[in-house]
Amino acid sequence: MTADPRLLSERYRVDELIGTGGMASVYRGYDATLGREVAIKLLKPELAADSAFRTRFRLEAQAASRMAHPSIVRVFDAGEDSEVTPEGKTVPVPYIVMELVHGELLKNIIAGGPVPLADTLSYVDGILEALEYSHRAGVVHRDIKPGNVMITASGNVKVMDFGIARAVSDSSSTVAETTTILGTAAYFSPEQAKGESVDTRADLYSTGVVLYELLTGRQPFRGESPVAVAYQHVSEAPIAPSEVAEDIPRGLDALVMRALAKDPYQRFQDAPSFRSALVAAVQGKNPSKRQLGTLTSELYGPNPRHAAETARSLRQLSTDTTMPRTQAGPPVAWIWAGVAVLAVLLISVLIWVVSLPRGETIPDSARVVPDVSQMSVDRAITTLEDEDLETLTRKESSESVAEGNVVRTDPEAGVTVTPGETVTVYVSIGQELAEVPTLEGLTEADARTALEAAGLKVGTITPQNDADLAAGTVISASARADSEVPPGTIVNMVVATGRVVLVDVTGYTIDAATRGLEDLGLIVETADDPECAATNPRTVSVQSLAPGEVDIHSTVTLTSCSG
Repeated sequence: MTADPRLLSERYRVDELIGTGGMASVYRGYDATLGREVAIKLLKPELAADSAFRTRFRLEAQAASRMAHPSIVRVFDAGEDSEVTPEGKTVPVPYIVMELVHGELLKNIIAGGPVPLADTLSYVDGILEALEYSHRAGVVHRDIKPGNVMITASGNVKVMDFGIARAVSDSSSTVAETTTILGTAAYFSPEQAKGESVDTRADLYSTGVVLYELLTGRQPFRGESPVAVAYQHVSEAPIAPSEVAEDIPRGLDALVMRALAKDPYQRFQDAPSFRSALVAAVQGKNPSKRQLGTLTSELYGPNPRHAAETARSLRQLSTDTTMPRTQAGPPVAWIWAGVAVLAVLLISVLIWVVSLPRGETIPDSARVVPDVSQMSVDRAITTLEDEDLETLTRKESSESVAEGNVVRTDPEAGVTVTPGETVTVYVSIGQELAEVPTLEGLTEADARTALEAAGLKVGTITPQNDADLAAGTVISASARADSEVPPGTIVNMVVATGRVVLVDVTGYTIDAATRGLEDLGLIVETADDPECAATNPRTVSVQSLAPGEVDIHSTVTLTSCSG
C-alpha cells in the first residue's frame, strides 16, 4: 500500500528527492493552491533544531523572495511545518518553496570535462547579471559556487540560494562549522575565511573563483582540509590561469587575478565593471608576462604580519592540527608572536566574562512596573500597590481599549523604579465622540462651517425642490442633530434648490389649476380673453410661465376665454 504524499502547511505536496546538500534536501513538489510544480527545500533536522538559525533562515528567505529576475531562481514562499519523530517528539521543519528549474548544475557541467570558452564567458556573465540585480536590491549572496548555479536546457543561468548562505554564516561561529554546512571553503573570499563582515565584493571574489575553475578545470586553491584552503585564500597568490591551461587567452589572466585580489578595494567594485572587463579581456590586448608579474606583486605582495595573523586565526577556528599547505608559509617567528598576542587577548576576555554579574536579579531597593494594560482600573491599582507603588489615575480616550480599562502607564511597563514611586494610570473613556450640530434650516455654507467645527466631514450634497425654503437651505442631514458619532464621520445633506416644477395646466378648470399651483407655493392671478368663446366651466387657455422649473413664490397668470 502506497503511503499518502507528505503535505506541508496543507498546501505543498512533497514528491521525490531531486537533490541534497550539506544544509538541506531538495524535493520536487506541487503547489495545490496555485496548481504548479515547485521545488521544495527542507532544512536538515540538526539545523532546524536551532531556533536562532530558523529565524534568520526565514527572514533571509523572505528577502530573497522579493527578487524577480530571469537569472535568479525565484523564491515563492517560506514557512515552517512540524513532524513527529519515531520517538514521539514534535520537531520543526523549516522549508523554502522555489521555482522548479529544469536543467543541470554548473558543478556537474564542470565535472564533465573542459568547458568551452564561449560557454564559460556566458555562464559567468549570467552569474554577474544576477549579482548586479541582487546587489542593487541590497542582497549579498555569500555562497556563489557551481553547486548554486543551474544551467537550463537553453543555456540560461539561474542562480539559487540567495540569502541562505547569510543565515548559515550568521549562525556558525567558526570556519570549520560553516564549511560543514556549505560543504566547501573553495569559494570563500578572504574576508569570509577570517570571519570578518562582508559586502558585495565577496560575491565578486567567489565569481572569480568560479571563472578560474571554468577556465582551468580546477580551483585556484586546494588542500586536504577546509581550513588549509581558507588559509590560502587569505595569504597565498593563485597561479595565473594560462599557466594551468595554455589555450586560455592571456587577457583573462589579469582579469582573474584582479577578481581574486585579497584586498576588497583592489577587486572589481561592482558586478557591471566585472562584466565590462570580461568583454574587454577577450577582445583586448593580451598583457605581457612582465605586466602580469607586476599586477600579481601589486595584488598579492608579501605581507608576513598579515599572513601570520591569518594563520593564527584559522588555527584557532579549527580542531585540525595538520592543516597542510601547498605553498610557502609565513616566518615561524611571526606565527609564535601572533599566538602569544592571541593568548593574552583570550585570557583577558575570559577574566572579563567571569567578572560579569550573573543574571538580571532586581535588587530589593527597586521595583519593575508591571504590565497592567487592558486590566480593569481596580485590578490595575491593586497590582501596582502590591509592588509598593503609588497610583494616580487619569482619563484618556482610546479606540482599542474598552471604557474603564487601562490604556497605558507612565512610567511604562518594564521600567525599573524605586518603591513608593507614583505611577500614572491612564484609564480609557472609550472612543472620543463628536456631537452633530443642528443643520436643518441653515444655509449650506453655515452648515459646512458647523460640521468642520465639530470635527465632522461634509459628504454628499443632494439638491431637492421645496416650495417653502430658499435656495441653499438645508432640508435634512444623514446624522441626527445632537447625536454623538466618531470624529471624522461623513455627514450627507439635502439642500433646497429654491425652485419648484411648474406643470402645464392649460385645459384645466380655473379652480383646479389655481389649487394645484398654490400647493406649489406659487402666486396665481387670473385674466379674461374676450376674443375666444367662453367655456363652462371656464378652463385655462394660456399660462404666463412655461412648464418647467421656476423660482418659488413666482406669480403665474392663468387666462380663460370669456367671449
